[in-house]
Amino acid sequence: MNVNNNNFKPGLYCVATPIGNMGDISFRLIKILKESDLILCEDTRITKKILQKFDINKKLISNHKFNEKKNLEKVLEILKENKIVSLVSDAGTPAISDPGRILINECINNNIDIFPIPGISAVSTALSVSGFSDNFYFCGFLDEKKNQITKLFQSLSQLDCSIVFFISPNKLDKRIDCIREFFINRKILICREMTKFHEEYIRTTVKELSNVNFSRKGELTVVISEIIKENFSFKELDESDKKKINKLIKKMSIKDIVKKISEDRDIPKKLIYNYCLKTKNEN
Repeated sequence: MNVNNNNFKPGLYCVATPIGNMGDISFRLIKILKESDLILCEDTRITKKILQKFDINKKLISNHKFNEKKNLEKVLEILKENKIVSLVSDAGTPAISDPGRILINECINNNIDIFPIPGISAVSTALSVSGFSDNFYFCGFLDEKKNQITKLFQSLSQLDCSIVFFISPNKLDKRIDCIREFFINRKILICREMTKFHEEYIRTTVKELSNVNFSRKGELTVVISEIIKENFSFKELDESDKKKINKLIKKMSIKDIVKKISEDRDIPKKLIYNYCLKTKNEN
């Protein structure tokens, strides 16, 4: 393994930083920061801790969502002088729910080379310990508005893959009903303070999510499983289920009946749907 190669080409380097544990830092990360002519970072105070730990003294420019466009002209000028510019976020991989995409696209438009310095991402870190499908959809930070989240979840509920998103503990508490509405028959993993001393991994089902207690500190990375395919031995509904459907069929839509019955009991939705359809046609 060659860790002494300092021959970095001029261009923009997207540098992944640790999400918690500084022991996860890479040789290449240290070397590229030492070779950089300029380092763009979200919060200079956070990035300075990394630089101080490894005796790196380089110019820092704060680069966050509120000033990213303002910095563009200045940064592009530096890059056009064949300099090395490193882009880092406070934690994890730049441009993954963090600033950087605007600059990267401007570099592409100006034929400026862009290089990744790979490392930690909260998305892949959480997914790797989930036990769920590695075919996944990443939502980033969920929208603040409930109606937007509802539209998103309604669409995603049709996908048979893992679903990953970032959210604060308080906001997750407010969105439990929405998660239950669309993913009731799936498993869920809640990750908090990953790689840190107090890291926590809560594994449960979406159905039991409202019974789970979790700390209100830090940001959460949440992974919802792919659709769980269970081996049902049901060939037909119990008489009690049929009676319940017969009462509901005059008051509720088939879709709502299927949802209600399947939430109460682990019965295949197709079985409920077919009986509802048959009952409605007979009436």
